[in-house]
Amino acid sequence: MHFITALLGIYRAEIGLIILACMFVAFVRERYSPTVVAVVGACAYGVLGLLDEKAMFSVFSNSAPLTVGAMFVLSGALIRTGVIGRIADLIMTRAQRHPRIALAEVALGTLALSAFLNNTPVVVLLIPIMFKLAQATGYPVKKLLIPMNVVAVLGGCLTLVGTSTNLVVAGIAAEQGMARFGIFDIAPYGAAGAAAGVVALFCLSFLLPSDPPSIAGEDGGAVQDYLTELVVPQESDDIGEPIGSLGLFGRSVQLLGLKRAGEVRRTGLEEEELHSGDRLIVRADGATIMTLRESGRFDLGVAADSRTSAQEGTVVEAMIAPSHPSIGERLLDIPFLHALRVRIIGIHRARHLPGPDLADTRIRGADRLLVAGGDDAMRALKDNPHLIGVDVSRTRAFRPRKAWIAIAAMAGAVLLSAFDVVGIGLAAVIAVGLILVTRCIDPEEAWGAIDGDTLILIFAMLAVGLALEQAGSVALMVGWITPLMEIAPGWSLVFIVYFAALILSELLSNNAVAALLTPITIALAHQLGVDARPLVIALMIGASACFATPIGYQTNALVYAAGDYRFADFVRIGVPINIVVGLAVCSALVLLG
Repeated sequence: MHFITALLGIYRAEIGLIILACMFVAFVRERYSPTVVAVVGACAYGVLGLLDEKAMFSVFSNSAPLTVGAMFVLSGALIRTGVIGRIADLIMTRAQRHPRIALAEVALGTLALSAFLNNTPVVVLLIPIMFKLAQATGYPVKKLLIPMNVVAVLGGCLTLVGTSTNLVVAGIAAEQGMARFGIFDIAPYGAAGAAAGVVALFCLSFLLPSDPPSIAGEDGGAVQDYLTELVVPQESDDIGEPIGSLGLFGRSVQLLGLKRAGEVRRTGLEEEELHSGDRLIVRADGATIMTLRESGRFDLGVAADSRTSAQEGTVVEAMIAPSHPSIGERLLDIPFLHALRVRIIGIHRARHLPGPDLADTRIRGADRLLVAGGDDAMRALKDNPHLIGVDVSRTRAFRPRKAWIAIAAMAGAVLLSAFDVVGIGLAAVIAVGLILVTRCIDPEEAWGAIDGDTLILIFAMLAVGLALEQAGSVALMVGWITPLMEIAPGWSLVFIVYFAALILSELLSNNAVAALLTPITIALAHQLGVDARPLVIALMIGASACFATPIGYQTNALVYAAGDYRFADFVRIGVPINIVVGLAVCSALVLLG
């Protein structure tokens, strides 16, 4: 026991690096999830005394993961109010006509947004849009998520406010007596890296995986499309209007046909005038169906009793059991539809849409129904042995009237942070409070929007980074670099600083690396008699432009979880992009700095 204690006392730094190496091997092998590896690694440092209890729990006061959690909620509010859906509809409408141009426009927009907004909320907002864009263009979503993340990170390197790491380095440099950085001082060098990175992405896209995620990511498989019918009421203001002028149809609501007097038409519907009792056969997701139900503009679905309204009571989801006696029969003939005052407002079938219309759909086992009715009818459905998982639907209607509040809350958080009124963390929490009190999103949905796995991963890696600092492992690594810098030619110093920051940031917190290396870099520049400004800019960008591991940057972790990537996927595409971007940035610093 005394021997082990003595060993830990003498070789603390080396043992810290050994644990880190073991974690890296575990990340690559993927026998356990990255979150499990990170948590076990943090525990190992704690058990060996390389991280004390106070320091371990201090990571939970770090604003970075809390900010990410708040941004998840704000993103959920934008989805709940229909903002993301409308943006996605616009993008996908354009993508259908010009898919490659649409992808280029999204990339340019991401680059511009990330230059002036913190790139973490930008990535959070774009993840669900990427899934929708993949559906519209036919491109595998795994070939879109990593490039989107790379472009967002490179955009954050264009200005001082694009990432928190830039601000950390600039603040420490100012404290060390250097002239203050302007918002666009790093733009020429960041632009060189961004241009090189985009070209590298285009040339190396074959390295990206193309298999679909095996889990439902952010809007990547969780959305269920239903077949439903919109019934035109007798007193409707839409009677006599052309169907194409209703303003309903897009990617969220697809018009499939018109049923009139028992006949179904599929073509030439845009100019057809609506009649009372017409049934529009449409395909829509659950949230859109719930929104149409609440609007009261149409009656939805089918019922044995025409007096049963879709607006009555509550909506439940139910799955048809394989043992149901009506398998193969029409949906309108299903027994409970005649025995209870209920209305079927949608049917979902895995992998394809049933048809030809709602009433004449031949039911199959595992079909999922949306059923509206009163409390007594709902209790009877729950007692039905031929229905599985009968429960109140968790799908909620959009709240478009509150979209402006969600947009203002997100924009306000970003602007308050950009103008240094308050930090991005506090601004995001204030914005969350605003959207909750104005009911842009319900509390249950808000907390459900938070990806707990991602937050735990960030917290655990912060603890690992802190343990490496306490054990002296980081100082040991820096000590290996310092002699090299002293004998290297002047032009190569930029490359050494950049790639040292890059390698450390792939394993540790970006901000921790920036805070540690900035004063050392400035001191070395003074000692060697060279200008510190190019070296500090190299450190600034090198600590952010990390693409080779899911833990290299916090947005990497978001995309890693949403796209169900493997650790090796990041290594395969990230290493060459790291090299290309690094060479471009450093060359620009040598030539222009």
